[in-house]
Amino acid sequence: MLHPHERDAIVAREALLQDNDTNHQALVEIFVGRKSSHIALIKQAYLSKYKTQLDQDIINIEPPHPYQKILVALSTSHKAHQADVNQHTAKCDARRLYETGEGSPGAIDEGTVLEIFTKRSIPHLKLTFSCYKHIYGHDYTKSITDVNSGEFEDALKKVVKCICNPPNYYVKILFASIKGMTADRGAITRVMVSRSETEMDEIQRVFKEKYGIELRETICNSIPSGDYRDFLLALANKTV
Repeated sequence: MLHPHERDAIVAREALLQDNDTNHQALVEIFVGRKSSHIALIKQAYLSKYKTQLDQDIINIEPPHPYQKILVALSTSHKAHQADVNQHTAKCDARRLYETGEGSPGAIDEGTVLEIFTKRSIPHLKLTFSCYKHIYGHDYTKSITDVNSGEFEDALKKVVKCICNPPNYYVKILFASIKGMTADRGAITRVMVSRSETEMDEIQRVFKEKYGIELRETICNSIPSGDYRDFLLALANKTV
C-alpha cells in the first residue's frame, strides 16, 4: 500500500511525462491541495524513485507551457512562504493584482502574479482572492477573462478556481470524467483517491447540489459493474 506522498510522486511523474493541459492540472491539484509538509515528502519520494528533482523537471518542461510558470511559483511558495495569513497583506496583494490586471491597459502582468504566488501560502492566496471580490465586487477569475484570454490567463483561471473553491473545482472534474467529457481519463481515480482523505463529504454535497444526482448514483449509471466501480463506490462512501 503506497503512502499518499508516494502516490502523489507517481502522479506528478506521469503528468510530466504526458505533458498536456489535463495532466498539468494534476500537478496543480497536488501543489494547491497538499500542505507544505506533504509537498516536502512528495519531493523526497520523487527524488528517491526517479533520481531527479521534481522542481527541476517542472522547470525543464519542453516545449514551455503556461502552467509551467505557475507550477514553479507554487512549488517555490511551499519552500519560502510564511504560514501566517495576514488580512492587511492580502488586501494589498488584491490591490496589486487589480492595478496590474483589469485596472491597467493591456494584458495581465505575469510577473506580479507569479511573484505573489511564489511568496504566499495557499491559505493566504485564498484570502487574497476573497479580498479581491470584496473590494471590486467580482471574482478575480472574471477579471482574468475580461482582461485577456491567452494561454497563461486560461491556466491561471483554473489554478485560482482550484484555490478558491476546491470542492466545486473537483466536482466539475469528476462529472466531466465520469461522463467521458474530458481527455483526462485518470481524473476519476486521481480525484476520488486524493479527496477521500480530506473532503469527500463536501464533494458529495456539492455534486448533488450542482447536478441534482448523487455522486454514487452517477458512478453506478455511467461505469460498468466490476471491481473498478466497486472501488470508486467504496471511496465515495468514505467519510472523513
